[in-house]
Amino acid sequence: MVVLEDPPCTLHRGVAGPFLALRAAAAKAGIDLVPTSSFRDFRRQLQIWNGKCRGERDLLDGRGVRLDPAMLDQDGLVSAILQWSALPGASRHHWGTDLDVIDGAVLPEGRSVRLEPTEYAPGGIFSRLNDWLDENAATYGFYRPYAVDRGGVQPEPWHLSYAPLAQQALGAFSIEVLEEALAAEGIDALDAVRRRLPEIVERYVMNVEAPPLRAANAIPGTRPA
Repeated sequence: MVVLEDPPCTLHRGVAGPFLALRAAAAKAGIDLVPTSSFRDFRRQLQIWNGKCRGERDLLDGRGVRLDPAMLDQDGLVSAILQWSALPGASRHHWGTDLDVIDGAVLPEGRSVRLEPTEYAPGGIFSRLNDWLDENAATYGFYRPYAVDRGGVQPEPWHLSYAPLAQQALGAFSIEVLEEALAAEGIDALDAVRRRLPEIVERYVMNVEAPPLRAANAIPGTRPA
């Protein structure tokens, strides 16, 4: 992994250069491409998961309405969390190939980042960023794996993935290794997770948009000519 200072983020060594090139191109269009999340390790994802199970972090349904985890059984908890957060060990952020981005140039001072689809929709604060990424991200090898609702993860227009390396990581994904890691690390709702693991992997890990050819065919770790 490479730790960048400007902008602050941690990325796979082969992703840092292409991302900086994408950021530079965005700057020419008046967009300040700022990562709000990049590489995230297993333990950090485990904290997020367990925090939602225990009511220490917001747990939302598919419409963004807050849920009370005490009112849900294990299956209900697992289903609710997976709409917005990945299972530890199954997050694309573990690979260093994926990051969440905003346009810092239009974020009002003092406003917290919410990362809601409406912010990227027409009329939203990041609608121009959304349109610019539609037109330009693939040139630099990036695409959005959660662009539409495919019955798994909710749409995340802020989520970018560097296709050449992310596709390699997805192809090497092992459900057996994941099951061993989850059993060893004390994840909440383990019984439901273990019972549903094949379904979870198929629906929430493998069930993503395919990258456009322009992004998939980028040479890993290089900037476009």
